[in-house]
Amino acid sequence: MLRARFPKSEKVTSVVLLPAKAEVARQLDQYRAWERLLVADPADRAVRMHFENTAYPLCVLMGESTARAAADTAERYLRPRTTRRPRPAPRAVRSSPDVRPTPDPRGSRHA
Repeated sequence: MLRARFPKSEKVTSVVLLPAKAEVARQLDQYRAWERLLVADPADRAVRMHFENTAYPLCVLMGESTARAAADTAERYLRPRTTRRPRPAPRAVRSSPDVRPTPDPRGSRHA
């Protein structure tokens, strides 16, 4: 195995190429359509051949060795990402019983 040698001072980063989401969606749709047909008629050899032929490109696109894993990975890849940032806990505002709110000098008509 050949390995590239880099000076210790240089940082090496890897680059990952991701497949186009439109192509993944197209391949996944084809795979699922043939899968439904195969479930409806498991003895049909032509349907089985088409189903297996749609599994291969999906496996290649998603970098998986089995069609089921590739389909699961494709579904996760196509799922919209939501950023979930934890919200800070609301601070409890405690007011002293002897403190009263002061009226607005502009009157109640102004917001």
